[in-house]
Order: sequence, then structure tokens, then C-alpha cells
Amino acid sequence: MAARIELAGRPIIITGGGSGIGEATAIACAGVGMPVVVAGRRADMLHAVVSRIQESGGEASACPGDVTEADHAAHLIQHCHQAYGQPWAVFANAGRGLDRAAHLTTSQELRDIFEVNFFAAHHLLSEAATHMIRENSGGHLMMCASCVSKFSPPYHAAYAATKAAQDLYCQSMRLELAPAGIHVSTVHPITTTTDFFDVSADVSGQPGTRSGLDHTPKMFRQPPEKVARAIVKCLRKPVPEVWTSNLVRMTAALRNIFPKLMDREMRRMLEPSRIQGEDASRNAH
Repeated sequence: MAARIELAGRPIIITGGGSGIGEATAIACAGVGMPVVVAGRRADMLHAVVSRIQESGGEASACPGDVTEADHAAHLIQHCHQAYGQPWAVFANAGRGLDRAAHLTTSQELRDIFEVNFFAAHHLLSEAATHMIRENSGGHLMMCASCVSKFSPPYHAAYAATKAAQDLYCQSMRLELAPAGIHVSTVHPITTTTDFFDVSADVSGQPGTRSGLDHTPKMFRQPPEKVARAIVKCLRKPVPEVWTSNLVRMTAALRNIFPKLMDREMRRMLEPSRIQGEDASRNAH
């Protein structure tokens, strides 16, 4: 049985750290003694998280920026080095959604969501892995891949595709980096009550709606703190995948065996009027 990892004093970088799962994870990690670097575009929210952690006796630092910028990953790791030393863990949590029928999703919309959710996460983990190998320090790399990395609901094909890409990418990384003492995990939250859905609605041109949240029964919703606790547990004792709902995890597994049954259940989320109601010109390339 693998020994439990003592987390106190081990720095962690968290993108999307100003709200939601990122904020909750930063607070939880600081609570067990990890120095935390929070990154994101909204500097005021990052500084609010840092202040909350410091007021509780923890160590935290904000590094504002856009994850899609070419030098962002290197800048983040350098920031952590200067503040706390070599990062032990990196959680690529920054992400955005898109509420759009697949056939009406433009090529540009698809590229934009992949830039944030997949390519930026890939760049950060690759940069971190290179440093960990060079320093022979070991470490733990994580991506927030979502439960929909295993199945795709209506109107969320682009988002689910980015999460499936994260999931598969990390599967290979986990095997490749194990000899270097680097753990790689994916996090698969179910619907989490954060501002993610408000932002997604704005990006999708549907302000005031939160279809991903509104269509989810309360039994399949959770607070971000539940995800944060599961992440800390994984950091202490690494596992390949972090799930917060065994029922959804089992459903995801069954989907591969009984896809027709899953499709039948997912049809309950359909809004037939949207096929004709959305502007068909969005599909222009």
C-alpha cells in the first residue's frame, strides 16, 4: 500500500482559482499547509481568495493572467518558484462552457473552447512536468475533466469533447510520467453550483439562462467544497480519477455498454424548438 503523502509545505498552482472549484480547492489545500498560487483573469477575485487564506494563517499568492497566452504557463511556474519553490502539484482547472447544438457550433467557437479547456491545460501540465523531471522532484499533475468526459449531453458537445480530450491525454501522461515519480489524475465533478453556468450562458449568447444547471436534478448537484475535499484526498493518496458521485461514475461506465439506454435518458433534455430557433448562420465556416 502506497504511503500517504504529507502535503504541508508542498506548493500547488491552481488555475481558475478565483471562484468555484478553483477557489474552494485553494482554500482546502491551504488548510492542510500547502502554499497556494492562484491564477485567473479576474485579479480582484484572486486577491480576495489570497486574503481569505492569509487571514486563516495560510500561504497564498495571486498570479493574474490569461491561460491562453503563450508564456502564461512558464510565468506561473516561475512565480511559484520565486514565492515558494518548486511546485509539487498543478491543478489545471480553468475552463469555460458553450451551450450550443453541435451542428450550429462554428469552427471558431470550437477552437476557442479547446484553446482554454484543452490546449492551455496541456501546455501548463507539460511545462510543469518538464520542470519536475529536470529537478527530479516528483509531483502531482491534475486536470479538471468533468463527468461529461465520459458522456455528452445535448447542447454541450463542444465542452464534453474538450473534457474527453483531457481525460484521454492524462491517461497517457499517467503511464509515461510514473517512472519519474509524477502522479497524474483527472477530476470528474458532477454539476457543481458555481458561476460557471452564468459565464457559459453569457458566452453562448443566452444571458440569464443556466441550462446545464437548470436541467440537473438536485440529487446530482454539489457544492464546490465537496470537490475540493476529494482533490485534497487524492493529493494525499493519489488515484487515477477523482469522482464525487459513485452513481454518476457507474452511469458513465454503463453508457459504454448500453449506449442506447443512455441516449434514451438524455433525450429528456432535448428542446426541439432550439434546432430551428437558433440562427442557422452560426454554422457558417
